[in-house]
Amino acid sequence: MWDTASSPIAKTMEVLDERWTVLIIRELVAGSHHFNEIRHGLPRMSTALLSKRLRSLERAGIVVRRAEGSRTGYDLTPGGRALEPVIQSLGEWGVQWRSELGDEDLDPHLLLWDIHRNIDVATLPEGRVVLAFTFTDVEPRTRSWWIVVSADGDVDVCDVDPGHPATVAMSSTLRTMVDVWRGQLSWSQALRSEQLHLSGPAAARHSLPRWLMLSPFAALVDHRLDRASSSPQSPGPEASPR
Repeated sequence: MWDTASSPIAKTMEVLDERWTVLIIRELVAGSHHFNEIRHGLPRMSTALLSKRLRSLERAGIVVRRAEGSRTGYDLTPGGRALEPVIQSLGEWGVQWRSELGDEDLDPHLLLWDIHRNIDVATLPEGRVVLAFTFTDVEPRTRSWWIVVSADGDVDVCDVDPGHPATVAMSSTLRTMVDVWRGQLSWSQALRSEQLHLSGPAAARHSLPRWLMLSPFAALVDHRLDRASSSPQSPGPEASPR
């Protein structure tokens, strides 16, 4: 069963083992339905390759293409939707076994795209809400970002000043905000240690952690850190503080 070319795993990997394919499915699971939305979540993937992979997923019966006037939408089929727990399990495995991020893994575009999909719109005050992010350790052209939530609840990411005053402005290194988003650093810890600075009305600053929900895997990070802190440490002479 495990090692034959006709096994279910082998047949599944005929579809999923091409580079980017699983990440495209992740984007669709996360709520992206149009080409540019998927591309925003995979900015390092070429448009030509994204088109090719989407066609392959259509042929495999995982994605269905639909016309929306002048636009084209993409949805997961029932077979594609059945992969959602697989994507979830891959994320959980990554939290446990591949959790460390190098500097080359940090990308403000990807961070803001993930954050904007996890805004708790129901908790926001009425009217337009603008959240400004400044990453102090990033080159000037990608240092400033904005998330704009319209009065109708539409959420957009901007890398150009939208021209509206910020409801709350955040300033930190990119890694600090990534750590907060991933649940490795709490909002209170980041603020107390002055790794994160907020400006804006007190009520808005107080509400910010409710507005910005953390990564879906943040709770797993908390559990992993709890296990690590409670594990007995060998006091051997080679041990050193980290």
